[in-house]
Amino acid sequence: MASRRIATPLSRQVKPLLSLDRSEARKRVLDLYKAWWRQVPYIVMEFDIPKSIEQCRQKLREEFKKNQHITDIRVIDMLVIKGQMELKETVHIWKQKGHIMNYWKETHEPKPTDFLSSFFSGKN
Repeated sequence: MASRRIATPLSRQVKPLLSLDRSEARKRVLDLYKAWWRQVPYIVMEFDIPKSIEQCRQKLREEFKKNQHITDIRVIDMLVIKGQMELKETVHIWKQKGHIMNYWKETHEPKPTDFLSSFFSGKN
């Protein structure tokens, strides 16, 4: 009896987080982007960061473009939820100035070329 079973491909239905289709997910992303866009002048003023409103909006655009290639609706919804949490933390000033300035921090460090640079960076 077990030998008669043929391996059938399983199609699994997953429960959506927020959006039911791509258009709804796209709308949520655009709404989040607009909310951040509107808050940028207040963020610059409240945190007194040494960046202009246009520089902050350019960084906002970069952060959203970084995830442009994602097509899975559940992943998009999760990123939207995280973005909303970040926005809430920023608006309620639960973050500090350093947290905001970390968006401009380079994520990769150049590899030290000489002994002293290696020593000061703490890498052997």
